[in-house]
Amino acid sequence: MYRLIFIVCSFLICCSVARAQVSCLSAHSHNDYEQEKPFITAYEAGFGSIEADIWVRNGQLYVAHDQNKIDLSLTLEKMYIAPIVERFRANNGRAWKNSEGTFQLLIDLKSPAEPTLKILAEQLARYPEIFNPEVNPFAVRIAISGNRPEPADWSNYPNFICFDGELNRSYEADQLERILLFSDNLKNHTSWRGEGGLPEPDRQRLLQTIESVHRMGKKIRFWNAPDTPLAWKTFKDLRVDVINTDHIQALKNFLDSSSN
Repeated sequence: MYRLIFIVCSFLICCSVARAQVSCLSAHSHNDYEQEKPFITAYEAGFGSIEADIWVRNGQLYVAHDQNKIDLSLTLEKMYIAPIVERFRANNGRAWKNSEGTFQLLIDLKSPAEPTLKILAEQLARYPEIFNPEVNPFAVRIAISGNRPEPADWSNYPNFICFDGELNRSYEADQLERILLFSDNLKNHTSWRGEGGLPEPDRQRLLQTIESVHRMGKKIRFWNAPDTPLAWKTFKDLRVDVINTDHIQALKNFLDSSSN
């Protein structure tokens, strides 16, 4: 009986992974706050991952890539938390009406982990039905990147705070449970910039890396990657789970057409 349950569960997981490869839930809006309509465009496209860079100043969290470009009107609360809460409440606790899908908010800490992460956790904790999967299974998942605290300190934060793993680090079992995905610079694996085919030696190296992450039951994303239809197709064929883009509508069109 246990073997049968294992086989069925494995089959369902494989089916889920296969679907994710041709779904907008596998799309990541890189530096989303630089879009003409931050959050809204990626959300309406059904993207499964949205990125925001944050800085702390005077106890408040601001969204910006560089510290000298902080706009005091662009808080994380205004740009992301409030619109997310509004839509979840309108959809009876789900990201999208009549959908079991949800998305992750990948928050890149630009200022030091403390006090940035403490303030972030306090802001998100006001809405457990939106950001805590233990309260709502359809909740937004929070993945922390950038200036992460040391893995040994992750237990100091609420369980709804998860992390973006680093491939060059080793993690204890309890730390691995807090990792939503692994991200890495594509240049660490290949000099290919999206022109012509991916060289076979590079393809094999990438496949080994991707498969090692999948064996841990985790997703993988590459940043600093070419952002073209050829690159998207290559990543999809390699079973990269989360595909970066600055071109939301173009990637949506590509993924929609791939699912037909």
